[in-house]
Amino acid sequence: MKNILVTGASGQLGQSLRQRCTAFPQLNLHFCQRADFDLEQPEQMARALDQHSVDAVINTAAYTAVDQAEKEPDRAFAINTKGVTDLARICAQKDIVLLHVSTDYVFNGASDKPYLEDHPTGPLGIYGQSKQQGELAVAAINPAHYIVRTSWLYGPYGHNFLKTMLKLAEQGKSLTITTEQTGSPTSTLDLADALLKLIEMAAPYGTYHFSNTGQTTWHGFAREIFTQTHQLDRVQLAETDEYPTFAKRPSYSVLDINKIEQTLQQPIRSWQEALAEVIHQL
Repeated sequence: MKNILVTGASGQLGQSLRQRCTAFPQLNLHFCQRADFDLEQPEQMARALDQHSVDAVINTAAYTAVDQAEKEPDRAFAINTKGVTDLARICAQKDIVLLHVSTDYVFNGASDKPYLEDHPTGPLGIYGQSKQQGELAVAAINPAHYIVRTSWLYGPYGHNFLKTMLKLAEQGKSLTITTEQTGSPTSTLDLADALLKLIEMAAPYGTYHFSNTGQTTWHGFAREIFTQTHQLDRVQLAETDEYPTFAKRPSYSVLDINKIEQTLQQPIRSWQEALAEVIHQL
């Protein structure tokens, strides 16, 4: 039995880990919200790890407001860089494995083929920069680490693109969605399964990419949502190749997932199939 502490328990990935952990009886998960485990409170983190005799930490806590990060970079770096650095140091001191969740936004989007784990990073905005610096700290400080980059997360919990689209459709809003970004929508349920399997099987440490297979644009994602929910005929859905946002985003951020697929020794399903499960749950 391994004792696992999960940070960010109230977030969409944290809640998905809570749902999926029942399939992993060898893992005993303890879920901590910010009040119990604050990345900006290193002494509190150290006490919590001692209290629960932790073997591994799954860090899902992060500052994720991409546009807001441009306006308050100090907050983004305080959580995504300094907080993660402190967490990595504390875990290293206590011989605790750290699994840190990161993002496709560490890449600049200039590639035209899926990003391998060792591709040079070059984030365009504050959010990506703060996550990149957190990654570097984890890798440098704690040898017993997993860094798992993922992309375009959505699921049955929290706030995400899928739930926003369904809500706007209910309100009868006409929608203009961008085609200028290409990526891979990823179910938090599938990501949760992959994270738990990495720890359960004691996979080799290092950096991994996880997303569902296939790629699309945000417009394509929205179209598939409305197709699967039988709303495409009544939703006014238009596309645009111009969609100004406060923060620059990578135009192409598809991740190469061959490494984790081979490590877990099972195929990863398509984003459309994963979407169908989440829609069914909702």
